[in-house]
Amino acid sequence: MSENKLRAYWKENLRYLAILLVIWFIVSYGFGILLVEQLNSLSIGGAKLGFWFAQQGSIYVFVVLIFVYVYLMNKLDKKYGLDES
Repeated sequence: MSENKLRAYWKENLRYLAILLVIWFIVSYGFGILLVEQLNSLSIGGAKLGFWFAQQGSIYVFVVLIFVYVYLMNKLDKKYGLDES
């Protein structure tokens, strides 16, 4: 694989990581800490939404982001010919 392709691969990989980490930061810190008072006016399953994001929601979002990252990386590997098949 050429040096340019490797650089493009890692650049795209780091872009995916940055986007997914920003989403996780917004959900965990933004919704769980900064916007907790506004979100507590709503409820989910009997719990205030701000509390739910702080205790459960950010974990669920993190797990979903792991699966999204796996999907994106499989797609990226195929794009650059690095897949295992």
